[in-house]
Amino acid sequence: MATGNEELENIEPREDVPTERLANARHELGEHNGVNMSIEVSDTFVFKNPENMGKAFLGEVGPETGTYIYSRHYNPTVLNFSHQLAAIEGTETAYCTSSGMAAISSVLLELCKNGGHVVAAECLYGGTYALLKHFLPAKCNITTVFVDITKHEDVKKAIVKGKTNVLYFESISNPTLVVADIPELSKIAHEKGVKVVVDNTFSPLILSPAKLGADVVLHSLTKYFSGGSDLIAGAICGPEEIVKPLMDLSLGPLMILGPTMNPREAYELSARLPHLSLRVKKQCNRAMKLAQRIKELDPFLRIIYPGLEDHPQHNLLDSMRNKGYGFGALISIDMVTAEKANLLLDKLENKYNFGFIAVSLGYYENLMCASGSSTSSEMDPETMKRLGITPGLIRCSIGYLGTLNQKWNQFKSAYEEKDE
Repeated sequence: MATGNEELENIEPREDVPTERLANARHELGEHNGVNMSIEVSDTFVFKNPENMGKAFLGEVGPETGTYIYSRHYNPTVLNFSHQLAAIEGTETAYCTSSGMAAISSVLLELCKNGGHVVAAECLYGGTYALLKHFLPAKCNITTVFVDITKHEDVKKAIVKGKTNVLYFESISNPTLVVADIPELSKIAHEKGVKVVVDNTFSPLILSPAKLGADVVLHSLTKYFSGGSDLIAGAICGPEEIVKPLMDLSLGPLMILGPTMNPREAYELSARLPHLSLRVKKQCNRAMKLAQRIKELDPFLRIIYPGLEDHPQHNLLDSMRNKGYGFGALISIDMVTAEKANLLLDKLENKYNFGFIAVSLGYYENLMCASGSSTSSEMDPETMKRLGITPGLIRCSIGYLGTLNQKWNQFKSAYEEKDE
């Protein structure tokens, strides 16, 4: 008998490490002992003792003593939410930003300084690629060498001891879904004194990069943590020695450039954390079922999903992931040409209501885009061709609205009509 929740039936009842860490984290009560933390919307904070203001600007007192200066520096609500994120990622501390790109750029500016050097995965989100390829060299004299992150010998050769500051990659790459060997890459970098920065946006809760050796873990909270495509936010999770200087009153990128999170958004996101694991598990499980069915529908279709056994890093991801979660909720489907991709996308959205043609991910409805002409468009055609980002590569973020069978029938109908 169909329950309407077919995709939940085979979730393995195993250890759920990130959720356990969150449950064990300090829970901040509201101002009057409410079960939810308070929203501190003040931009500035009162000093009853005038001498303390001077001490605060010297760094002698601060949030750890209950002293705040200005919300661009530290805000109590944002800081409380940051502690929750640190618990989830298993890092010493964390702080939140106004966007995922703000998190990425702030960390790179902190770790690289003027004249810095980065070794980065060649396949990255288009905005990150543009930051590393164009913006940082032109504006900050920070250069990047791009490498195939799966070729560890090439990574070793690209890292120059005493020169390279950061090894940067995505835990699961956008949009080719290549899985990085976080423990091995961290070992390679650390042997040469290089910090490892990992964008974990595609695999929240699924992977815990800091526990696998990474120094800093970044998120676009806009995606899965939000779940509603209704806000923009980012996060930086890592050790105190890296995160705290970001807020330095003279040199901190977050303090000086100002891309800090709004406290109202911190509260909103904090309220969504308790059901993040439920959403991610359901989305991952549904993605697995859909990927398997699409592969059976057309064995000649190039479909990329780490949960499929023929994915090159299937076993690697299985060995690294937090058990109880799946293999991610993104599927890439290669229709080869833009024309074929657009025909399928049109039918999926406009005739069969499978989802929306839109960028972003983590939403409760399916979101689809042709990456080559959208989220990866900052790359040149030669680079996209080398990475396997064809003009017809469709990136599909799987949601959880409706039933599995309903969504499958919608996809199947659209796919079978794609040439009509």
